[in-house]
Amino acid sequence: MTTYEAMSLMISFSGLIVSVIVLSFTFSQKKK
Repeated sequence: MTTYEAMSLMISFSGLIVSVIVLSFTFSQKKK
């Protein structure tokens, strides 16, 4: 695995985590 592949993998993974956090945050806000 090259450094470029690892970097792109990390970026996509972090993007997925961010989207999940935002999704759960909006869901909890709607619940109130």
